[in-house]
Amino acid sequence: QKKFFVDALGGSAIKVGTNNLEIVKFPGVLIFFTQRAPTGGTIGTTANHIGFSVPNLRAAVDKVKANGFKMVTATEAVGRDVKDDIAAPAQPGGASIAFALGPDDVKVELVEARQQTAPVQLNHIHFFAQQNTEMQAWYGKIFGAKPRPPAPGAAFVSSDLPGVALNFTPSPTPVVGTQGRAVDHIGFEVQNLEAFTKKLEADGIKLERPYTKVEALGIAIAFIRDPWGTYIELTDGLAKVQ
Repeated sequence: QKKFFVDALGGSAIKVGTNNLEIVKFPGVLIFFTQRAPTGGTIGTTANHIGFSVPNLRAAVDKVKANGFKMVTATEAVGRDVKDDIAAPAQPGGASIAFALGPDDVKVELVEARQQTAPVQLNHIHFFAQQNTEMQAWYGKIFGAKPRPPAPGAAFVSSDLPGVALNFTPSPTPVVGTQGRAVDHIGFEVQNLEAFTKKLEADGIKLERPYTKVEALGIAIAFIRDPWGTYIELTDGLAKVQ
């Protein structure tokens, strides 16, 4: 995983906390690892893949392949014209994309953003669910994600949170939750998490793990689960990690 996220995708391996926990940092997201065998990859779960944007998609794809990882654009970019592992824009003015498959079948999308100055940064989390519009509404209600106007002919709907888009695709087949899979959970940084968890409970949202302080990292955490099975960590303090 470290070879994939650092060497192939361009993240930075850093150590954090008093226990020197090794994580990988990208602009907009921190990737944490737990050493255990997953029950499956990301495809088939509610969190189908993570998306990063890059200014030069051809170079990014070549780097992934040079590090020995498989491109799966041809099978994952359904309905798009795919040449040499890159899918052409779905609409005029849209972005070219590509899909890579990392260790433990972690699916990652690369989106070309030519005006971007950072070599790589978080772009989106892509959810699959049979009730995708209901899922979009839930993330709007709970986290304040702002829905984008539906794009003509788009295969999915999207909402925005600071620093990340949330995409929701209608899955033609049932999907499972994330816990235990290669991407066990997603996470959101929340200011004043203790008050936020109290509001969640007042709104009938069950805390899978109550508000807890993690002294080694100097943060507080809590866990919830969306109605479709996505395991979600809430943190307060990770924004300070350098």
